[in-house]
Amino acid sequence: MNHLNGLSDTAQIVKRNVKRNFRIPQLLIFSSIQPIVFLLLFNFVFGGAVKTGEPKYIDFLLPGILAQTALFGAIQTGVGLAEDLSKGVIDRLRSLPIARSAVLVGRTFADTIRNIFVIALMCIVGVLLGFRFHEGIPKFLLALVLVLFFAYSFSWVSGNIGLLLKDSETVQVAGFLWVFPLVFASSVFVPVETMPHWLQIFARNQPVTQVVNAVRYLTQGNIINGGAYVWHTLVWALGIFLVFAPLAVWKYKRTV
Repeated sequence: MNHLNGLSDTAQIVKRNVKRNFRIPQLLIFSSIQPIVFLLLFNFVFGGAVKTGEPKYIDFLLPGILAQTALFGAIQTGVGLAEDLSKGVIDRLRSLPIARSAVLVGRTFADTIRNIFVIALMCIVGVLLGFRFHEGIPKFLLALVLVLFFAYSFSWVSGNIGLLLKDSETVQVAGFLWVFPLVFASSVFVPVETMPHWLQIFARNQPVTQVVNAVRYLTQGNIINGGAYVWHTLVWALGIFLVFAPLAVWKYKRTV
């Protein structure tokens, strides 16, 4: 019965946060505009200069932009929690007979739903720019699920930052501080082989490169040992979730 109550509590928190997201259209608009600008800028400004081999640059670029978009969306988990803490929303939820974990799980699932909306829009724009699913729709859908699970695990990292700092503006700045190096020192925009040797060591083995190459493998099918990237992504995502989800729940209980 407690498990059923916990699921019901989580569903109500998800519903509350999803409604809030769609009642603030400017949040969805600007969450969508930023990745579209990145996609257009890098495709048209750097597309002629970056040599990616066999795939067109848009086929190389879009998987990276999808991973970047999902990670940037994960930052909003910490921002939202910090905002709820500062406005007293968490205190009101605490007075209700609901599971403590429901607040965090509901927030992360609601942010994943917003990520689905933004990523779907990015795919449409990518197709208009010439992106093609060379490995078929089923593998492309699997790639999207992989990106969303990866972002979901990182939303728990962001949640910890939100509970620690408790100020939405500070959390947003802090979120970009750890996301930016992961995104730009990876294979998102350029092949890792073009980087200095010392940076290649980090770029090849960090989680963002794993998920980007996994998506490229599932959509383009032209990456050596591509299946390994899929498994590496799953291991990274699961490991991050298993570490930071319990830590966030523990921090939440101590914070409120």
